[in-house]
Amino acid sequence: MRRTKRIIKITLLVILIGLVIVPLVSVQVNKYIYKNRVTTYLIEDKGYKEEDIESIEGKWGFKLPAYYTVVTFKNEPHVEYTYFAHDKDVFQFNYNIIDEGKKEGIKEEDLKNFNPRY
Repeated sequence: MRRTKRIIKITLLVILIGLVIVPLVSVQVNKYIYKNRVTTYLIEDKGYKEEDIESIEGKWGFKLPAYYTVVTFKNEPHVEYTYFAHDKDVFQFNYNIIDEGKKEGIKEEDLKNFNPRY
């Protein structure tokens, strides 16, 4: 009887750990995948060099689509560009001028890397 209870406890613990770890790993893997898709797109399709890019960060959010990538270019450190990389189609979706850029007076017409899809 004791052995059966112990097996049940261990089984429940393993299931609980799996329910926590699997989603966390899945989110991290998908963020990495989307980051790599956008990196490849910028370098191979758009002609940027690695040194042109300040940062690329895969993100996960609660809105749809859940995964997206935020890119900052060295020539525009106060602007964050949002890219989607779904169904083998990568495109720039939006931009955000951060507070420092707004203080400097950066406007949409000043953006060097803005490439709207339509």
